[in-house]
Amino acid sequence: MTITRPGVVDLLGVLAYAELTAFLRMAQDASLLAPSLTDTAALGDVAAAEYAHFQLVRDRISVLGADPEAAMAPFAPALDAWHEQTQPSDWYEALVKAYVGTGLAGDFYRVAARRVDEETQKLVDQALADEARSELVVERVRKAMEDDPRLGGRLALWARRLVGEALSQAHRVAAARPELAELLVDGDDLAAIGRMFAQLTEEHGKRMSALGLTPGG
Repeated sequence: MTITRPGVVDLLGVLAYAELTAFLRMAQDASLLAPSLTDTAALGDVAAAEYAHFQLVRDRISVLGADPEAAMAPFAPALDAWHEQTQPSDWYEALVKAYVGTGLAGDFYRVAARRVDEETQKLVDQALADEARSELVVERVRKAMEDDPRLGGRLALWARRLVGEALSQAHRVAAARPELAELLVDGDDLAAIGRMFAQLTEEHGKRMSALGLTPGG
């Protein structure tokens, strides 16, 4: 198959590595931070779904004639740094990271996927499906805040930190991979950049509201 737009392999490479590291980190959090075996299994199920998504994207990279490891490698430093800088200290921080942080990253990938071929768009949408994660996090975080209203303030600040670190790493990636950046906006189109960030902010606000948190922290 011919790749009709530059940046497609970059998009799939960063998405594949994001899914792989999400699987690894969620599995670790499920093992170390979950307060019960039920919670361990629940987050473990979400982690398993992330790995299945990774496999889909990895296979698509191969179909396009590229090497999956080579496609993922340029994005490892930025994504690894984000995970290192946002290690959760407890179960609820882990849940919010899985929902808010991963969700924001997914919004970036969806925006970029609008400019690629239809088959790749469908794959990206499939890889970013997060119904199970959303249900798990919203249910448990809302219940915890009902039991301890003080928890909300701490988690709102945590979510704000997650987003700040994510945006910082996104800028780093875009600067290093201009063909990927061009999938987000055309050149220096400031209006398009403004619209993109407005959309990202709106989607972030929806997730925060679903959790019962205020977007501004």
